[in-house]
Amino acid sequence: MAAIEATDVVMDFGGMKALDHVSIKVERGDFFGFFGPNGAGKTTLIRIMTGQLEPTSGSVRVLDVDVVKEPLRVKELVGIVPEVESPPTYLTAYEYMYFVGKVRGIDSLDDRIDKWLTFFDLESKKGTICKDMSKGMRQKLMLASAFIHEPKLLFLDEPFINLDPIYQKLLREYLEEYVAKGGTVFMASHILEISERLCNRLAIVNLGKVALQGRKEDLVQGGEDLERVFMRAIGGGLLRRPS
Repeated sequence: MAAIEATDVVMDFGGMKALDHVSIKVERGDFFGFFGPNGAGKTTLIRIMTGQLEPTSGSVRVLDVDVVKEPLRVKELVGIVPEVESPPTYLTAYEYMYFVGKVRGIDSLDDRIDKWLTFFDLESKKGTICKDMSKGMRQKLMLASAFIHEPKLLFLDEPFINLDPIYQKLLREYLEEYVAKGGTVFMASHILEISERLCNRLAIVNLGKVALQGRKEDLVQGGEDLERVFMRAIGGGLLRRPS
């Protein structure tokens, strides 16, 4: 059974197709990379897959749940890290983690909070309100809140952004272990060097359409790296949008 199956998804914003008949399948245990230039449709698809946005047409199933019919159920099952780090400015780190844990009905909540604040070296900031945190600290807090309920599937939109090299490495190692233990990751990122080390399957999207999709080993060949595959896939369409 697939972890994610998007079929013929269209998202039309007032005549502009942010997604144009996109179909993607992610198997359980995949580390799936979703790449494309700015404005290609990556975040829009993640928002649809996580029940935050209803597509114009097409279907999406996540962990065998129909996303359109049961968006709240999908949110219960998955972990989500949005593109922009956005914890409520008026809550402290601890209060935000506590709020997330209560909403998710997590047992032994204080232990879980301590685990993830320690993992991301935020113990000394647990009483700091989010508006006084750096972007990197807020990113760590968003990651911790996505991991706290130990979901089987993670949706990560630019998870490495604002992290220093130490925590990029720590996060990469955690995600490798997470997938090795049976978890599934769907990740959008512009950091291709890290992504190439992590992903076993990938899709490249441009102008709302999937330009390339498949196993990494089949797409990255002949001395190419992921950056070369990316540039080849988007071709001359990088700077153009249809009128």
